[in-house]
Amino acid sequence: MTISVLLADDQHLVRADFRSLLRRDREIVVVGEASTGDEAVRTARQLRPDVILMDTRRSEL
Repeated sequence: MTISVLLADDQHLVRADFRSLLRRDREIVVVGEASTGDEAVRTARQLRPDVILMDTRRSEL
């Protein structure tokens, strides 16, 4: 079973670090990334990931 993940964080390097860690597991696929809350919602609606890894301390959320 493959688990699809959407990464949402305003910092590119944080997303890149998580992407690198998650790609080590063959059962996890990073299907998308978002740098804003609005983009995360749009992307989640479009891609329907199993998991959203999101920074919830963002000022815009």
